[in-house]
Amino acid sequence: MNQVKEPDFRALFEAAPGLYLVLDPDLTIVGASDGYLRATMTTRDAIVGQPLFEVFPDNPEEPDATGSTNLGASLQRVLRFRQPDAMAVQKYDVRRPDGSFEERYWSPLNTPVTDANGAVRWIIHRVEDVTDVLRLRQEGGARDAFILEQQRIIDQLKTANEALAANDDALRTSEARLLSILTTIPDAMVMIDDAGVMLSFSTTAERLFGYTAQEVIGRNVSMLMPEPYRSEHDNYLTRYMRTNERRIIGIGRVVLGQRRDGGTFPMELAVGEVIIEGRHQFTGFVRDLTERQESERRLHEAQAELLHISRLSEMGQMASALAHELNQPLAAINNYLSGAERLMKRGELERATDAFGKVIEQVDRAAQIIRRLREFVSKGDADRRVESLPKIIDEASALALVGARSQGVKAEFALDPAAETAFVDKIQVQQVLVNLVRNAVEAMNAAPVRKLLVGTTRIGEMIEVRVADTGPGIAPHIKARLFEPFVTSKATGMGVGLSICRSIIESHGGRLWAEDNAGGGTVFRFTVPAPP
Repeated sequence: MNQVKEPDFRALFEAAPGLYLVLDPDLTIVGASDGYLRATMTTRDAIVGQPLFEVFPDNPEEPDATGSTNLGASLQRVLRFRQPDAMAVQKYDVRRPDGSFEERYWSPLNTPVTDANGAVRWIIHRVEDVTDVLRLRQEGGARDAFILEQQRIIDQLKTANEALAANDDALRTSEARLLSILTTIPDAMVMIDDAGVMLSFSTTAERLFGYTAQEVIGRNVSMLMPEPYRSEHDNYLTRYMRTNERRIIGIGRVVLGQRRDGGTFPMELAVGEVIIEGRHQFTGFVRDLTERQESERRLHEAQAELLHISRLSEMGQMASALAHELNQPLAAINNYLSGAERLMKRGELERATDAFGKVIEQVDRAAQIIRRLREFVSKGDADRRVESLPKIIDEASALALVGARSQGVKAEFALDPAAETAFVDKIQVQQVLVNLVRNAVEAMNAAPVRKLLVGTTRIGEMIEVRVADTGPGIAPHIKARLFEPFVTSKATGMGVGLSICRSIIESHGGRLWAEDNAGGGTVFRFTVPAPP
C-alpha cells in the first residue's frame, strides 16, 4: 500500500479561504492567508516581519478611531490569559495602495497557539468582513477569490515540498508550526483520496462533526452527509474522474452536513484538488453557517421592524395634513345630510335622493384615504410580485402630496407605457416614493417655482423611476454622504429615511442615486426590476 505524503501545511494555511493573520508574542506579523491579503489590499512581502500596528494604523482622518486600541487590548488579553478572545464588531478602516483609507467593519477572533509548557507562541487573528451586512446588504461569497486561485496554489505544492525537503530539520519545524496553526483555525479541514476515503481530519472537524480523527480516517467521507447526498457522493467522484466536469471543485457552495448524532446543519464548503504521484487528493474547508444564518434572520427581522417604524413616523409627520384631507369629505357628508333632511321634509324626494348619492361619494372618498393609510403603515412580510407601477405611484403620491396644493406645488406625471408593471414589494416601494416626494415638496418650501415631476422609463430589464423638484438643490457637504444613516439637513430630521430607501431598492436588485436637476433643484432616481 502506497504511503501518502504529508501535505504542505504552509501552502494549505495560506490558501485557507478565511481571513487569517499570525502574530508572535511581540505582535509582529509572521504569516497571513491569501484571503487576508486580498481583503486588506496588502502583500505578504510588505507585511511579514513588520509590527502589526505600523502596517495597519488607524485612519488619520478620524481622530476618534478606536480600531487599533481595541484590537491591542484584545491581543494583550490573549497573551495574559492564554484564552481565545472574541471582539465585538469593530470599525477599522483599511489603507489603500494609494495611501487613502477605505471604510471597513470587521468581526475579529483572536486565538492563542501555545507550546507544551502553556506559553503563547503565536496568536491567530481571524476576521470576517461584515461591512456589507452592516449596510443591510446580502452577504456575498467572501472566499470566491480563494477558489479561483486554488489551482495555481496546488501547482506550487510539489515545488514547495521539494524545496523544503532540502533541509529536514527546517521542514519538520515548519510543518509542526503550521500544523499547530491549522488545528486552531476555526474552519474544519477534511482531506480525501480519489475514492472518497478520508486521509486527514482536523481538530476543528472533530468538534464540528462529533467524530474523532481515529474514527473517520480510512472511512468514506459520505458518512458526514445526509441522504440523498450520502448515497450519491461516490457517483459524483466517479463522474468527475471520468468527465473532469467541475460542479463543486474550485467553485464552492453551501451544502448540508450531518453530525455524529444525526443532526444536520448548513455549511459552506470549498474544495481544492492536488495530484500527488499520479493520484488525486481533495481538500475540503468547511465553515458552519448555523450561527450566520440565524444572525441574518434576526437582521432581516430588525430591518422589517425598522421599515415599519419608519412608515409610522412618516404618518406622524403628515398627521396635520391628513386630518385636513379627511375633514373635507366629512364636512361635505354633514352638509349633504343636512340638505337631504330639509328636502325630505319639503317632500322633494328626487332631490333628496341626489343628495344621498353625494353622501355615498364622499364616504367612498374618505374610505379610500383611510385604506391607503392602512396599507402604507401595515407591517406585513416582504412579498414581491408583479404590480401595477402607475397604481403604486398614484397611491403613494396621493399620500405624499396631502396639503401640497395649498403650498403652491404643481405635480406632473410622465409615465412610460412600456413600464406598466414591475416585480416589487408594493408597500416597500410606496414607502420609497412617499419619502422622496415629501422630501421634494419640503425642499421647494421657499422656492419661487414649485414644480414636482414623477416619471418612469423602461431600460432593458429594469425600470427607472425619477422624482424631480425645483428646489435649491443639495448642499455639497451633505451630497457626498446623502445616503448614510443619521445624515440630514433638516433641523428636526433623524436622517434615516434615505438610508432606508436605498436599502429597500438595493434589496430589489436596483440602485438609488441623486443628481442635479438641469432646471435647478434635484432629481432622485431609482431602478426596480421589470416582471421576469
